Amino acid sequence: MTRSLLARTTRPVALAGVFAAAVTLAGCGGGDAATGSGEPAGPPQAGGTLRYGLSSAPTCSDPAQSSTNQTIYVTRQVVDSLVDQDPETGQLKPWLADTWTVSPDARSFTFHLRDGVTFSDGTPLTADSVRRNFDSIVALGGAKAPLAASYLAGYAGSTVLDPRTVRVDFAGPNAQFLQATSTPQLGIQSEAVGSGPFTYAEWKQNASATLAKRAGYAWGSAVFASQGEAQLDKIVFTVVPESGVRTGSLASGQLDAISDALPQDVAQIEGGGGRVQFTANPGVPFGLQANVTRGVLRDPAVRAALLPAINRKELVDTVLGPQFKPASSVLASKTPGYVDLSARVKFDPDAAKKQLDQAGWVPGADGIRVKDGQRLSAGVIFAPVFSANQAILELTQQQLRVVGFDLRLEPSSVAESTVRQNTKDFDFNYYNSTRADGDILRTTFAVDQRNLNARGPAEPLDALLAQQLSATDPAARARIIGDAQTAVLDQGLWIPTIELSQAIGVGKAVAGVKFEASARLQFHDTWLAR
Repeated sequence: MTRSLLARTTRPVALAGVFAAAVTLAGCGGGDAATGSGEPAGPPQAGGTLRYGLSSAPTCSDPAQSSTNQTIYVTRQVVDSLVDQDPETGQLKPWLADTWTVSPDARSFTFHLRDGVTFSDGTPLTADSVRRNFDSIVALGGAKAPLAASYLAGYAGSTVLDPRTVRVDFAGPNAQFLQATSTPQLGIQSEAVGSGPFTYAEWKQNASATLAKRAGYAWGSAVFASQGEAQLDKIVFTVVPESGVRTGSLASGQLDAISDALPQDVAQIEGGGGRVQFTANPGVPFGLQANVTRGVLRDPAVRAALLPAINRKELVDTVLGPQFKPASSVLASKTPGYVDLSARVKFDPDAAKKQLDQAGWVPGADGIRVKDGQRLSAGVIFAPVFSANQAILELTQQQLRVVGFDLRLEPSSVAESTVRQNTKDFDFNYYNSTRADGDILRTTFAVDQRNLNARGPAEPLDALLAQQLSATDPAARARIIGDAQTAVLDQGLWIPTIELSQAIGVGKAVAGVKFEASARLQFHDTWLAR
């Protein structure tokens, strides 16, 4: 899928009420880890084709509409962002914008663009390119571009101040927006092309995507090792759904890198001279999101009882491995603003049973509880965006059955899951969402955003999610985001399970495979030893 930009004329106005300081984020914390032998040493070598095995098909070629990790691995390479986020510190760094200012009320963001940047069709990057890009995303709306549209909630328009300066205005405070401009969803495009270090050479839906190096690229992010052209000539992404086939292809040299290397794959990858690179995802960890208008999940006592019914450590130890963590809050531990709520989600099946007893749910003949003739049962939809999802939910199903809850597994494709999410046609929805900013709570849970809980307005959660948009002080904002995590658990809107880590299998000849701040791959600095 691609999109066209909507042109609109705007008269420049004078800049006012802007302070000359960038809003930065708290450090993301944590670091990357690797097993096996180290990567090739020496200066980078230019040239060659990287063959990469994706675990699922990219859903869309348009960065603004991309959401799954496997899609973003592809789209991130063809589009640049106004700013970048340092994965080690969380600080925002220059990219397409060399400077920026934010108004004290966090309603206006002014960007001064680098000179000499061009899109892959040869047209120059201008302030009007940014304006038309954001106008286009708003026109796409939340159905087609849910993440991008949520970052632009309250968008009042962009004003071109001069050819290289644009001001983006919002109807209300929007402190999260500056970090959002580092995401690929808000990457800047002209018509349907980006300015990134790679361009699309071929796209085969549900099968493969081939990227070619962009000649003359000279405006890399300040986070990159260099700002010039990428080292690789091409990247060929091939969809290889079967984990064993991906691992075997990497070990035999048919692929150079692969997604979702499972713990049982590590020995085979290392045996071929390769390694597995891990990094923890920030954002909302994997969990069960309840539709609070459906069936037994309308009962808040049921939702509350499920929190202590799940043994998260067993999920990690049995299905995953030491590079993964049990979820301990509504945010993953690498996210700015994370608060450890492990005491609230501590495994205690006796406590879960007691809560259900008090709520009037009594064990039936088959062990599943009943109340007023209704079984304590709910379905969960999930897509194969992470290869261990099925096994994790099967074990969760067993754990919940111990306390008398019947969890029905409903695997579906990404497309089917998206349709059912948009129509609220589910009991539970199982997924995670990645972003290196605590505002992901707003886009996930706010009543005026996706609201997959299908809930009505509620205090204090909605107030907290709105307040953090006004907080330009990182410490103050982190406190509000911490309170919001507690409020989500109080209402039983999220039942966390495990924190996702990206586990990338890398061949012995590959160097410079890097994770950006949101744990997605950036291949600008990647090279092949020959």
